[in-house]
Amino acid sequence: MPPARPADLHETLQRFRQSARWKPLEYLFWCLPVAAYFLFPGNYLLLSQIAVTSLFALSLDLIFGYAGIISLGHAAFFGVGAYTVGLLGLQGMGDPLTGLLLAAVCAAILGFFSSFLLLRGSDLARLMVTLGVALMLYELANKFSSITGGVDGIPGIEIKPILGLFAFDLYGRTGYVYAVVVLFVLFWVARRIVHSPFGQSLRGIQMNAQRMPALGVPVNHRLVAVYTLGAAYAGVAGAVLAQTNQFVSLSVLGFENSADLLLILILGGTGRLYGGLIGAIVFIVAKHFLSDMNPQYWQFWLGLALVLLVMFARGGILGTAAKWQEARRQKARNRQQEGRA
Repeated sequence: MPPARPADLHETLQRFRQSARWKPLEYLFWCLPVAAYFLFPGNYLLLSQIAVTSLFALSLDLIFGYAGIISLGHAAFFGVGAYTVGLLGLQGMGDPLTGLLLAAVCAAILGFFSSFLLLRGSDLARLMVTLGVALMLYELANKFSSITGGVDGIPGIEIKPILGLFAFDLYGRTGYVYAVVVLFVLFWVARRIVHSPFGQSLRGIQMNAQRMPALGVPVNHRLVAVYTLGAAYAGVAGAVLAQTNQFVSLSVLGFENSADLLLILILGGTGRLYGGLIGAIVFIVAKHFLSDMNPQYWQFWLGLALVLLVMFARGGILGTAAKWQEARRQKARNRQQEGRA
């Protein structure tokens, strides 16, 4: 292979930097949480749930959308983060930022050691391993009820004011702002990561893991790193949930959490960062309104919408929007060519 020319390297770096720049639509997107704070003052708890679910979906998108590691047990890390904060609160150590840090560390440790099991098998084996880890943690939390509270959970967690200034209120106002700030900071970090050489190597591994070692990329090390990172993000999401609700139950480790997370990513679009966020917004809002309209059969309508989405809008909401945009650009190019001819 001939060496790359300086002009080619310069052009590649320019494209790389341009792709990493913030787009106008991104600024508009992050104005939405600010607008929601003023437009929906009676729904702070629901808005906080959307923010937490968005962060949880972002954590799975890092490992699934960019590295191709599919998981059915991502709730294991979410639950570890939630229980870490819950147990700290029972001991009077309810500082929010300390809880976030320790939750991320505990979830990352679990993710690091379980990641080596994922390197040994195919996608089906990875599904079974991730599901098995989550089920084991669920049963352990249920068995050691003297520590975790079992089916009763851990109620009345004492969470201290943020930075000693902002106390969590009953209306969820402080909790919502806190959840959005944590989401934005971690999203900014994730965005920097996926637009870095490390993130580009993950895309290469997802496309063809067998050819990446020839380019000098340590595939296994990359997969372990991103899986650990995704676990840490999920742990932080669980911690924020426990802090804003001041309650932890076995449901945080449940299979339903992991299954809903995959649906959210499919709905929004994988490998796009914003796909998990948009999917979480649509999923939580649809679930909220459908359950109010039809409490018994709301899951039927949600399932029907997901089936139609998979059939007619593959790639999710963002994937379909990207296809439409590309089709419009292609039509514009064709018109320009016809005009020149």
